[in-house]
Amino acid sequence: MIWSALLIAMIAMYFAWLYEGKTNNAGVVDVIWSALMVTLPILYAWQMDGSLLIRILAASLMSLWYLRLFLHLSSRVFSKPEDGRYRYLREYWGEKAHRNHFFFFLFQAVLAWSFTLPIWWLSQAESFSTGFLILSYLLAIGAFIGVYIADKQLAEFRNDPENKGKVCERGLWYYSRHPNYFFEWLHWFAYPLMAVGMTGGFWLWLMPLIMLGFLYFITGIPYTEQQAIRSRGDAYRHYQHTTSAFIPWRKKNGAD
Repeated sequence: MIWSALLIAMIAMYFAWLYEGKTNNAGVVDVIWSALMVTLPILYAWQMDGSLLIRILAASLMSLWYLRLFLHLSSRVFSKPEDGRYRYLREYWGEKAHRNHFFFFLFQAVLAWSFTLPIWWLSQAESFSTGFLILSYLLAIGAFIGVYIADKQLAEFRNDPENKGKVCERGLWYYSRHPNYFFEWLHWFAYPLMAVGMTGGFWLWLMPLIMLGFLYFITGIPYTEQQAIRSRGDAYRHYQHTTSAFIPWRKKNGAD
């Protein structure tokens, strides 16, 4: 089952790459990535033979979380020009862009498959701690509320024409440059909490650390902020200087 899931992910990304070649819109990689994060957990819950309750709860937690992202990205990617991050890469790679995207898309397939492994593992569990299961869902609900508020505040800011070219510092964005990434990371603690008391489940505590590494150092904050500086310049540099990058925190004095 686990290798079949990897094959499915790679096939899906292959067709996404073909779409990218025809449309010059590499943002489709994010749509398919989130779609895999929705569908692979459901596949694991269907195919594995662990406790039915834990299969349903574990798969629904991840699938519902990334369904929100899938719907958000689908409406944006298919109705607007290519995201600035990918336009920059396309210009930087030049004639090699489509070829390089092939390897990038396959890498994203491997990532999606890797990040769904907690559900594959949990779907084989026969017993669990009811208390920690409830705690994991309470944490996930809190994270979902946080990311919903952050997304709503940013969308309202961007939909106001007077804010074009400005930096959003409203609500949660006043305390963190990336509150959406923070709540994304927070929700990943739900899976190791589910596994408390299960033999061999300690490895799931690596997942929040791995996700933190990707969000903070690799695919999240660095690319987003590079594009923000290109589009907003000194205003965003000032925002970087005064506002926490990740964990919501108090503002720093601009002269600090």
